[in-house]
Amino acid sequence: MIERLYIKNHFSFRECELQFESGLIAFTGPSGAGKSVLMQALLSLFGYGDANASLIEASVVKEMDLEEFGIQSDEINIFKLIKSKTARYFINSQNISKKNINEISKKFINYLSIKNEEEFENERLLELLDAISSTTEPNHKENLKQFTEKFLIYQDLNQKLNNIVEKERRVEELKDFVKYEIAKIEEVNPKIGEDEELLAIKRSISKKEKISESLERAELIFDSESNVIETLSLMEKDTAFFDECLNELRAMFELQKDRLDELEDLDIEELLERIEKIAGLKKQYGEIEDILAHKELKIKELQEYENITFEKAELEKNHAVANKEIQELSLKISNSRKKSLNKMNERINSYLCDLYMPNVNLSIQTKSLDEHGCDEVIVNLGNIELKKISSGEYNRLRLAFLVCRHEYLQSGGGVLILDEIDSNLSGKESMSVANILLKLSQKYQIFAISHQPQLSSKANMHFFVQKNENASSVKLLNKDERVEELARMVSGEEIHEKAIEFAKSLME
Repeated sequence: MIERLYIKNHFSFRECELQFESGLIAFTGPSGAGKSVLMQALLSLFGYGDANASLIEASVVKEMDLEEFGIQSDEINIFKLIKSKTARYFINSQNISKKNINEISKKFINYLSIKNEEEFENERLLELLDAISSTTEPNHKENLKQFTEKFLIYQDLNQKLNNIVEKERRVEELKDFVKYEIAKIEEVNPKIGEDEELLAIKRSISKKEKISESLERAELIFDSESNVIETLSLMEKDTAFFDECLNELRAMFELQKDRLDELEDLDIEELLERIEKIAGLKKQYGEIEDILAHKELKIKELQEYENITFEKAELEKNHAVANKEIQELSLKISNSRKKSLNKMNERINSYLCDLYMPNVNLSIQTKSLDEHGCDEVIVNLGNIELKKISSGEYNRLRLAFLVCRHEYLQSGGGVLILDEIDSNLSGKESMSVANILLKLSQKYQIFAISHQPQLSSKANMHFFVQKNENASSVKLLNKDERVEELARMVSGEEIHEKAIEFAKSLME
């Protein structure tokens, strides 16, 4: 429910603040006063059409799931539109795009002015037909539940089967590529830590000549060994530590010479080539641990390709079973729907009769199976297709479906905005629309622009829109003012006594 609306600088409305209650809310006034402009401002706040106000704000009392849009929901959600050069939209002071605010608003704003075909979408018609079928066919609801569950399984199997068929079509190409990747890694066959060892050897080779020359100079220390021992003896010092130190040094030098001899035997080109190959693998796959893990993954993938024929056979078997199950359930559901179609026809036509409209003709055609079954509901008004009927007939037909949904589904709700839905109607036709709207107002908050006194007389709130000196204003009418406005709608600007009496009778 919209609890409050504030508009600033919207065409002829300089400033306007309105408080609303639930139920049917009528807006009347002379032509050109700004009624449609007012509704356009309200709709633009919710992303319908262009914004032409410097500020529009509304308080909406409704539970909303706004988390997916990154917005915190409140008990009262504040929708706001601010426009200077460009329009910016907000919910609860948090910025949101026009597209997203319209996506949110579609869940509770229903606008019956243009020929919106949502009410006659097959999914929505089937939902109503299923609700009616559930009242007469005891197993229909359970069949629908089972069908939904099994159709999801069938869809999953279908997707997997399509994937495996596609894989099978490309399996030889995929196998060759996987084998190539495995062979490329196995050709090098790197060992963990090998890259660091090879780089250390490379560094040693680059220093080989310097180390060799330095060793020759360092070995001259052994030529002075006897002189040092003789000196230590004359000094009456123990020579053991010196002997031990020189022996350790000799061993260290000999080990280094052996390493230099090993380096002498190495094939430098081969070493550099291996370092380059390992570096190439690392560049493509990461560290050596990652390279080896990738190889194992590809070996597993290759095994899966080898087993694809067996997998496909199993999937085809399960797919056939699932398909049979949903076909059988779909047939049961379709039979129940066909049995209930006459009842849906009767209920819609009972409301159309109240609206002084010709009967609707509902029929079911078979279509390709989807998540809603194999049925398509076709709607014709008499023998005329929906796209060929007038906007007035179209909107009254939508009203009939809306009230029928309310009867069987107790769904819908939110806000219903009607722009002159009773235009070009006779008095009794206009009253029939008013009575239907009263029934709908138990579930919807309804904003209706009207030029007919019948609808306006039934409203829970009646606002009068007028224009003085190029500025429009809106006023909530009390009982006496409503009688006067209804009389004006009957007789024109010069209100006569009979019009007042007629207005009073409507109010009563």
